[in-house]
Amino acid sequence: MAKSNSQSSQQWLREHQTDPYVKQALKDGYRSRAVYKLAQIDTRDRLFHSGITVVDLGAAPGGWSQWLSQRFAKQIRIFALDVLPMEPLPHVTFIQGDFHEQVVLDTLLQTLEQNKVDIILSDMAPNSSGVKTVDQARSMLLAELARDLALTLLIPKGNFLVKVFQGEGFDDYLRSLRQHFKQVVIRKPDASRSRSREIYLLAKQLL
Repeated sequence: MAKSNSQSSQQWLREHQTDPYVKQALKDGYRSRAVYKLAQIDTRDRLFHSGITVVDLGAAPGGWSQWLSQRFAKQIRIFALDVLPMEPLPHVTFIQGDFHEQVVLDTLLQTLEQNKVDIILSDMAPNSSGVKTVDQARSMLLAELARDLALTLLIPKGNFLVKVFQGEGFDDYLRSLRQHFKQVVIRKPDASRSRSREIYLLAKQLL
């Protein structure tokens, strides 16, 4: 029997209250435990260095952009987008809106001064409906939109990091990335809860 929404909420709350990464984020002053997912991936893959331009999709509440801005200060350019509002961060340009709407995309392009970017990050996930097939379809759509933006905005040999959920559509999506990037690897950082179906695909070096 499927769990009720209240049961799922209670389980999430218990996990959240005892989660070591939640406690560490509070201690370190980060907006989100998701910071440690990006930090752990970067420790392994060395994605970031001074002089690059980064676009952070689905950025709110801003954990990933916060980690980048604190680590690199003014050494990299960070552009964060989300449909939700986000409190300002130093050295981060925030654009509120849906990036696949033309007016929002135009704003991003204007802010970038029509320049290409070195890496696109997407930690986006849909609001849960509680219906697995619906949620999977929504998450794959977000991943596809992020991929399409990456193919448009990345420099040659640029990188793309995207959160996906294993399920219907995953294999086709993985194949599509391998058509456009030199290498695609799967990452499941320790900070990603083991019971979660989320994984990260790191597509390296746009062809």
